[in-house]
Amino acid sequence: MELSDKHQEYWRKNLVITAILMTIWFLATFVEGWFARDLNNISFLGFPLGFYMSAQGSLVIYVLIIGFYAWYMNKLDIEYGVQEEDEK
Repeated sequence: MELSDKHQEYWRKNLVITAILMTIWFLATFVEGWFARDLNNISFLGFPLGFYMSAQGSLVIYVLIIGFYAWYMNKLDIEYGVQEEDEK
């Protein structure tokens, strides 16, 4: 089955946003953990930044990533006419 140009463009946009969001996830998870001691020299809301990011900050970033991805994909689905039907 050969994909149309429109389908390939939709899939390319999906892969690009997924790669960007996975990079943000990697930074918030692994890079933050690697530099946690250095980040503790910075204070955020009265807490050392490394501690805050490990305790709450990363979770906030994860929720934002999920929310943005859902919003973006819904918008992209509507743009390319592949949205799910509304349940009534």
